Amino acid sequence: MAESVLERVNGNERLLRRGQLVNARLLIDTGEVSWLVAIVAGRLASVTRGPFVMPSWDFALRFSGEGWQRYASPDPLPGFNDLFALMKKRLLRVEGNLHPFMSNLFYFKAVLAEFSQAHPQ
Repeated sequence: MAESVLERVNGNERLLRRGQLVNARLLIDTGEVSWLVAIVAGRLASVTRGPFVMPSWDFALRFSGEGWQRYASPDPLPGFNDLFALMKKRLLRVEGNLHPFMSNLFYFKAVLAEFSQAHPQ
């Protein structure tokens, strides 16, 4: 599974160009499974499945189980198709250093879209 998301993101030249200045460690918590994603110059260097004992990350996206299921569905309904909509509904929390997330928002939204297609629950 990790290989598929690595291939999807690292094979997308447009996405790599958009994220060329991104260097971060991201924790994605889907409610049931956690993933630690290392990003170097916009490329996914590694995607590691948890559980983790005290992982080191710059920021975390913590979905509720329902939030991830609805977001990762093939055709999410309005209100479940965007990270900010999920935050408004309290189905997603963003924790940690928000600067890399907010300054590269379109990049991270595209990475999460690829990730949700590769790892639906």
